[in-house]
Amino acid sequence: MTEIRRATLDDLDLIAPLFDGYRRYYQQPSDLPRAQAFLRERLERKESTILLAMRDGQAAGFTQLYPMFSSVRTARLWVLNDLFVAEHARRFGVGHALLDAAAAFAREQGAAGLMLETMRDNAPARALYRAAGWHEDDTQWYSLSFT
Repeated sequence: MTEIRRATLDDLDLIAPLFDGYRRYYQQPSDLPRAQAFLRERLERKESTILLAMRDGQAAGFTQLYPMFSSVRTARLWVLNDLFVAEHARRFGVGHALLDAAAAFAREQGAAGLMLETMRDNAPARALYRAAGWHEDDTQWYSLSFT
């Protein structure tokens, strides 16, 4: 059974390896101290909300949400920026449970919506999002990198 909870600083040792795995998926070098420092800073500054999935007593996955606002809608939105499920926990509904928990969290916060982006070639993620009731837009986000 999967349990989802809002992570705290006490969960850093559980979340950091998952976050490191997430970064490795995106071709970043493994750097557990960097992952831990980044997450610590987000949690200490209350800049993100991290939902941690536990399955059979093990850290199974996480999602990290960042707040933003819509001027047009005059409302808060949440960006589901990161979602990762550990290899040992895949195919057990952990990703879907994290998406459901993220949606429930956003609704509880009075948000107008929840948004994310993923690579077009990430077929497993896109299938998961569609199965969880998300819809794809034809728009594209652009970014400017300073590092």
